[in-house]
Amino acid sequence: MAETNPNEELAPSSRFRGASTSINPYTSTSPQSDPSVATNASAPFPSAHFPSTAKIVALVGFMWVAYFLNYCDRQAVFAMFKVLKVDLAMTDTQLGWVGAIFLWVYGIGCPIAGKLADTFSKRHLVVASLVLWSAVTILTGMSISVWMLLGLRAAMGISEALYMPAAIALTANSTPSHQRSRAIAILTTAQIAGTVAGAWYGGWMAEQGLWRYAFFALGAVGILYAIPYGFFLRHVSEPGETIDEPALSNPELKFKQSINSVALYEIPTFWLLCLAFPIFVFGLWMLYSWLPNYLQEKFNLGLADAAFAATGSMQSSTMIGLFLGGMLADKLAKHTRSARYWLLCLSMLACAPCMHMIGQSQSLSATYPWLIGFGLFSSLMIGNIFPAAFEVVPKGSRATAVGILNFCGAMLSGFAPLAVGAWKSSIGIERMLSIAGLAYLVGAIVVWCAIQFFLNRDLVETEGR
Repeated sequence: MAETNPNEELAPSSRFRGASTSINPYTSTSPQSDPSVATNASAPFPSAHFPSTAKIVALVGFMWVAYFLNYCDRQAVFAMFKVLKVDLAMTDTQLGWVGAIFLWVYGIGCPIAGKLADTFSKRHLVVASLVLWSAVTILTGMSISVWMLLGLRAAMGISEALYMPAAIALTANSTPSHQRSRAIAILTTAQIAGTVAGAWYGGWMAEQGLWRYAFFALGAVGILYAIPYGFFLRHVSEPGETIDEPALSNPELKFKQSINSVALYEIPTFWLLCLAFPIFVFGLWMLYSWLPNYLQEKFNLGLADAAFAATGSMQSSTMIGLFLGGMLADKLAKHTRSARYWLLCLSMLACAPCMHMIGQSQSLSATYPWLIGFGLFSSLMIGNIFPAAFEVVPKGSRATAVGILNFCGAMLSGFAPLAVGAWKSSIGIERMLSIAGLAYLVGAIVVWCAIQFFLNRDLVETEGR
């Protein structure tokens, strides 16, 4: 029997074509295929020879910086609400639209961007996205009216939507399965760092009366970074392609991937993730968009102090949780392929009381432990949602899957900043956070149902696609 290289990932169609041995989908190992099948040159998905560890580390590092800028540019505005209410004469409802319109346009663009990333070069797409959203960031600093600002937030949604599906899929495709959660988790820490840095920088510049220059500086950094970023990615190829000749030039592969995209609609586990993930992201965006303003008003803080209080403790614990959760997920996944799903379930269960208590705490010092707890447990969802989806999604449709998940998340979570802005005076943020905590319990039940009723079958069927 031929030996299997642990750094090679065989194609789904190659692994089981003609195999007669039964499979336990809850274990991380599967029976070995006939060697002649694994090396069949006509198979549309050849064996994946992953880059060296050093190159994977460099890839994650370059992607991390771009993703960091992505979140800095989108989050800075939320720490400027007090100044924008004066300079652009914005109401609370209009401030809510700043987050809502971005998320809705971003969500609509994500499935399209995912399909583009599964069809064309992911390397070119991520660089183009960086340049476009950086240009939009610069233009945001030139806003002279509410409608100009909202229009540019919509443009930001379009330009940033191009990035994440391609970035996540490129990182996942270049990483062996036993390291995938760690790679995605490390990349996702850029989201956390960017949220903290963007909020603090935006609040600090707004306090200095320089909110426009904050956008100018952030956009300029992004455009400059695109130069070394693009140069590095020129020398990166995904498994199954060469730098000069992408695998997608193979007509048979194009056909196979189009079939895989259709197959997404036949995977119940994936669609239950698409139901649970928006519930999680809704609560997350309630905090991302309004927590700085909420703490500033409730505890009489300065803009920069409120922005740091809202993001520093929560996002620091999220970053720690991403590292630990990524390692834990990869370790547990060696024993059971349902591990990542159980971590998603635990995440929503544990975040529920934290969400409630963030609104009920009567002092800033009493709020901090719940912010830390929410950050720590939310990291299990943030770092594992995409690797969990990849367990049941065909490899050729990973970017499309990321796009669909983001679409579902953004469509619902777009109502979060809008709802808080519209109802903060009547219902109150405290009560809305408690309702979100109850919704998290519902989300945990949805993931549990996926594990109990559909995951087993979907793992088997996806392996055979």
